[in-house]
Amino acid sequence: MIVVRNLEKQYGEVHAVRGLSFTVPPGQILGLIGPNGAGKTTTMRIIAGIIPPTSGTVSVAGRDIRRQPLEAKAALAYVPDDPALFGALTVYEHLVLAARAYGVKDYAQRAEQLLERFHLADLRDKLAEALSRGARQKVAICTAYIHDAPAVLFDEPLTGLDPHAIRTMKESIREQAALGKAFIVSSHLLSLIEDLCTHLLVVHKGQALFAGTVAEGRALACGSTAAASLEETFFRIIRDSVAS
Repeated sequence: MIVVRNLEKQYGEVHAVRGLSFTVPPGQILGLIGPNGAGKTTTMRIIAGIIPPTSGTVSVAGRDIRRQPLEAKAALAYVPDDPALFGALTVYEHLVLAARAYGVKDYAQRAEQLLERFHLADLRDKLAEALSRGARQKVAICTAYIHDAPAVLFDEPLTGLDPHAIRTMKESIREQAALGKAFIVSSHLLSLIEDLCTHLLVVHKGQALFAGTVAEGRALACGSTAAASLEETFFRIIRDSVAS
């Protein structure tokens, strides 16, 4: 569903992404993890078509993000780490705007379902500028889900969410993945990645240090599929990379 090949992004002398290659097939939930400055957000923004790569290719649902940008973006939903809403629009108007932008014709029922599920029904007529940080995050999540995209990118999706909303968010990702959607979830919360994701991509200084299942990552880090937590696994992979 998402295919990244030999991805490079350079800003002057700084290499934000170096030769990154990975795939996310339907039904997979990929956890993208790494230290600050590892290139995670840059990679997500390139896949989303927000910034161009220096070289390499990205395809979403078989559409090249540079040669077929509209088709690729139509197959993708993206929630950045600090989503910007339109202050003068209400919660419901954000869902209508997103639905119309993606050509969703019969969106009313789906919009109502999303509002109910993410506990936004009581806020449907409230302006975005008056929302809390958590409510704004939930609105962004709902606008990402409204057009039923087969590929979904979440960059720090739990920011501002309360425990109930966190549970709803994780349940929604599992359910959608079970229906065949591909997810990339980037977060510094390793407990979220460990609980939610089926696969890992560990990056450092723009390069992939590990790509595989959680169990494979643990085996690589300590020779056992169950001996280490994801936190221990992550630090061992990073430490081994620095040492080499």
